[in-house]
Amino acid sequence: MIKLTTALQSSLKGSELPTALFCFEEGPIAGAKPVLPAQRKAVLDQAKADGFKGGLGDCASFSSPNFGKLILVGLGKKGDYDAEALRRAAAGLFHYAKGRFARIAVFPADNPQAAAEGLILASYRFLEYKKGEEEKLSEAVFIAAQAAEKNGFEKALSKAALHAEAVCLARDLVNRGPSDKTPQAMAEIAKSLDGSGIKVSVISRAKAQELGMGSFLGVARGSAHEPAFVHLVYKPQGPARKRLGLVGKGITFDSGGLSLKPPQHMETMKMDMAGAASVLAVFKVLPRLKARAEVHGFCAFTYNMPGPDAMKPGDVIKAMNGKTIEVLNTDAEGRLILADALAYASRQKLDALIDLATLTGAVVTALGSKVTGAMTNNPALLRQLLAASAKTQEAVCELPLVKDYKDQIKSSIADLQNIGKARGEAGSIIGGLFLQEFVDGAAWVHLDIAGTAWTDAPSAYCPAGGTGSMVRTLIEYLAAL
Repeated sequence: MIKLTTALQSSLKGSELPTALFCFEEGPIAGAKPVLPAQRKAVLDQAKADGFKGGLGDCASFSSPNFGKLILVGLGKKGDYDAEALRRAAAGLFHYAKGRFARIAVFPADNPQAAAEGLILASYRFLEYKKGEEEKLSEAVFIAAQAAEKNGFEKALSKAALHAEAVCLARDLVNRGPSDKTPQAMAEIAKSLDGSGIKVSVISRAKAQELGMGSFLGVARGSAHEPAFVHLVYKPQGPARKRLGLVGKGITFDSGGLSLKPPQHMETMKMDMAGAASVLAVFKVLPRLKARAEVHGFCAFTYNMPGPDAMKPGDVIKAMNGKTIEVLNTDAEGRLILADALAYASRQKLDALIDLATLTGAVVTALGSKVTGAMTNNPALLRQLLAASAKTQEAVCELPLVKDYKDQIKSSIADLQNIGKARGEAGSIIGGLFLQEFVDGAAWVHLDIAGTAWTDAPSAYCPAGGTGSMVRTLIEYLAAL
């Protein structure tokens, strides 16, 4: 990925580095304080003469007598501008420059962190299985006018690099082929995080049976590979301000079990462990984030396969908290493994729980591929998460946990059934109501990332594949505690 550094403008005097400036459609150049207004006008006049319009992510390069090689980068309309616009514009700069220049200088407008995130995340490539195309661009130098500004840039770039490292790990894990991320392989990745403020323990099948995790193990029955339940713990240097739990769904491939998915629907089901990938990604950077909360991570890893002993529609299983579940559809398995993960997490007596899961196709129908669905039993906790998502511009929309819908998951022969009685109705809310039965009254937010964890179409700073959805928001949330 691209390397980001900082430098004083005075140190680059006489440099031949192409210099990037950000510009609105209406004309004003953002940031670039050392560039005099008269010089800015000359730059804009030349760019417009060359056909540059300033649309978001648009780029044009030309020679200027005062600056040498210049790259003008469009921010779109000034009235629409925010940190996300700068992030996307910086991504556009990367894509424009990557085949043209080895190094560039950047005036980062008003938000160096957003510009840095756009550059780094746009440079991500998943190259585990093939050689990538050679890209000339290896470094972007953020230009500061004064030493104090340079120090601020360095802090912003460090934060952006931390965010991007976590996001890219989540993307890597999601993009990996399903046979290369068995539950045990994922447990080994988790164990590699042990040390430097993080402790990792792995619960085996035998231990899970002893703990009564019948719901988690019911899903695992169809696979030839052993399941793994991972518990990670981060403790801050000083007293913990809060004790929190992050819970991740870790279905490393979802065939649907005996309720088999159509072949086309299985093509991207290696991404069904994106929730657990996000949890591991956050833990990768937690010690360097120096979060002041004690954070527990819970990842339930298993395949969902139609093997000889696979769970059958009509089976009744018992979760760790003693509740029995009639399984009517083995493809509604994420809530079954999360039932035991949440029950186990609730026994740790934490202040709050947040789970991330590619839980329902219904959330994609409701909110599309750009918005994460959220449900909660604690509005104050969700407000804190929404404040963090406002900083990262990862869109989140609350869905209500409608009490009247609880009858939908009542079974005639067990405490619960794993799908709603009215098929095709309020599927995401039904999933949330089911999970709520296992949090034992703890403050809890459920994030349904089924739409946002994967993209088939590349966007400004994310290629097709895993996105690392909600990782930056979780990091922002934890940093603010």
